[in-house]
Amino acid sequence: MSMKGFVAAALGLAVLGSAAFAQSGPVATACKDDLAKLCAGKKHESREARTCLEENKAKVAAACKAALESTGGGQGKGAGKGKN
Repeated sequence: MSMKGFVAAALGLAVLGSAAFAQSGPVATACKDDLAKLCAGKKHESREARTCLEENKAKVAAACKAALESTGGGQGKGAGKGKN
């Protein structure tokens, strides 16, 4: 494999790894069922999933609500500026 091919493969793995990591944080873990039920098809990377959960906060499980309130926008950081 050429150096260029190696770099491309490494970057591809890094992107895949970061996408998997983004979907395994406290909100993704605590809200797994709520995501499937209320926000199916929403993307994690663009915050669509988080926004959907926030909009449906009254309908989500207690553990999901706690995760939303203790991370990202729930910490007063505002939508789009949190960790999840």
